[in-house]
Amino acid sequence: MDDFTKKRIKKIMDKYTENAVPEHVKNQIKISYKIRGKHVTLIEERQGYKSDQWVQMPVAQFRLDKKEWKIYWQDSKGKWHFIDDIEPKEDFETQLKIVDEGHNGLFWG
Repeated sequence: MDDFTKKRIKKIMDKYTENAVPEHVKNQIKISYKIRGKHVTLIEERQGYKSDQWVQMPVAQFRLDKKEWKIYWQDSKGKWHFIDDIEPKEDFETQLKIVDEGHNGLFWG
């Protein structure tokens, strides 16, 4: 993705991750993201059981393909799968909203 798009996505994701978790549980749950190439991965982090370390669990992945964002989910083996009932869109924020709303429980168990 070009630098302009990357900066725009970072701005959107920084705002989203800052506001995604209610204040009273921010010590238990964090939402973060990683950008790698044309992929943006949304991540939920929780403190490990009887541990001070945080465990990262990928929630969804957005992939930029021919100017459209496609949404993927990850299976238990770490493989990403395209969600064919979510139409690819040029607007990243529209796709992020779909993931945020859960899409029938697919993203936020």
